[in-house]
Amino acid sequence: MNAQPIRFVHRGQITEVSGLPVTTTVLQWLREHAHHCGTKEGCAEGDCGACTVVVAELADDGLQDRAAITVGALQLRPVNACIRYLPTLHGKALLTVEDLQGLAPGRALHPVQQALVDCHGSQCGFCTPGFAMSLYASYERHQGAGTRPTRQQLADDLSGNLCRCTGYRPILDAGQAMFEAPAARLDPEPIVALLRQIAERTPEPFVHAAPNPAYPDAQGQPRIDHFIAPRTLAEFASVRVERPEARLLAGATDIGLWTHKQFRDVGDLLYLGDVRELHAVERDGALLRIGAAVPLEDAWAALVHHWPELREMALRFAGPPVRHAGTLGGNVANGSPIGDGAPVLLALDAVLELQKGDAVRRLPLAEFYLDYMKNALQPGEFLRAIDVPLPAADVPQAQALRLRAYKLSKRYDCDISAVSCGLALRLDAQGHVSHARLAFGGMAAVVKRAAQAEAALLGQPWSEASVRAAMRALDTDFQPLTDLRASSAHRQRVARNLLWRFWLETRLDAPLPASVTSVWSGQIPALHAV
Repeated sequence: MNAQPIRFVHRGQITEVSGLPVTTTVLQWLREHAHHCGTKEGCAEGDCGACTVVVAELADDGLQDRAAITVGALQLRPVNACIRYLPTLHGKALLTVEDLQGLAPGRALHPVQQALVDCHGSQCGFCTPGFAMSLYASYERHQGAGTRPTRQQLADDLSGNLCRCTGYRPILDAGQAMFEAPAARLDPEPIVALLRQIAERTPEPFVHAAPNPAYPDAQGQPRIDHFIAPRTLAEFASVRVERPEARLLAGATDIGLWTHKQFRDVGDLLYLGDVRELHAVERDGALLRIGAAVPLEDAWAALVHHWPELREMALRFAGPPVRHAGTLGGNVANGSPIGDGAPVLLALDAVLELQKGDAVRRLPLAEFYLDYMKNALQPGEFLRAIDVPLPAADVPQAQALRLRAYKLSKRYDCDISAVSCGLALRLDAQGHVSHARLAFGGMAAVVKRAAQAEAALLGQPWSEASVRAAMRALDTDFQPLTDLRASSAHRQRVARNLLWRFWLETRLDAPLPASVTSVWSGQIPALHAV
């Protein structure tokens, strides 16, 4: 494999970078090497949004159910520069806050920037570049659709950005005011032409190699690390077998913290993000198939399309910059016990497609997690896709799947869960529970189903008495730890409360709408009693 420089479009031209460690972040390159300091570093872990940039790449018309922002032949995604590895920009374009003025020729500022000035949306200004780029992404989406966002939609678009001094009222004002000025949209054609030039020069697979001074080899010299990015599934599978020790990389929303917060050595990286087949979201008979490299934003959009009950969980699964970078496949394969994707997928009886070389096997997600951060992947094997059974169309409404997903965290938006769950059940014609899936995260070393609680419900009427029996059984299923996010006792009470909330919203007699059963369980006194 011949190493190549990283080539991407920046400031209207093709930029080439060589010699930097493969875990160099986009933010490090911008500030320390390109000396473009408009993009700021805040948390350095994809949490505060101060480093938000927009990445553009050639759109693929053959991929359906995309949630990216489309501008001509480009698709745009806001991402966090602080945890985005620079080699993942190869073949893409990088837009930063310095680019905005150039999108509005003849004007002092882009409408996004001018609105922030006019509405006093900045005080210290540190977070402002990130807000400006998130607002710009929203601007392009709604200008392209010919719509104006509501204030709530703007708040959702900005849920991955934190401001500690201005407050959000003037920033939301700016988000509405930016549409009052004459439009100033991105001209995609110059970028498209440059991206096609890069594509023509990119070998299969693309390989970037560079010394890593932090980790010397046996001779005491900086070790050479490799970033390998196949573009076809066959090539990816071949490289995976040849290099089973290479670290699989998707969105780096987790691995990025390993290297820059924990200073872990990740060695060679094998990148899924350029494999077209792994980006597919498709319907295969009675299954919804989500490729392992499908961004979280797209994957959740597909899930919500079929199960609207999942909309709140989709919005609360991190902020847009994380959802546009991270993948549902990565969230599942990483196996964090506080991951929010696995409880929902367990409740839906998801099955994983695992591939090694040319061989493909199917494994229920319920059998994938073996222990804390350990899974059933064999050496050289990788997660190819997630298959989710679709709702049956010919089932009477009373017997349809009842599904909810809940998340409890210290901060409502863009926060790690203390407890999350996916809860699903079906009733038979007599109103008895014929199917139950109660999956919880944050309650054990792995995300898992509550087997005893499920057993307490099966065959029983969907009633208050049955639910209270299942709530008691949860104490047998889980003995959670106490940590900085929640105490063991709090987690146990929350799990019981969320099961009670599930019953309140889905009971046969006078179910409460989700808007009534607040996520703050303390507002519903009945939830505290078992």
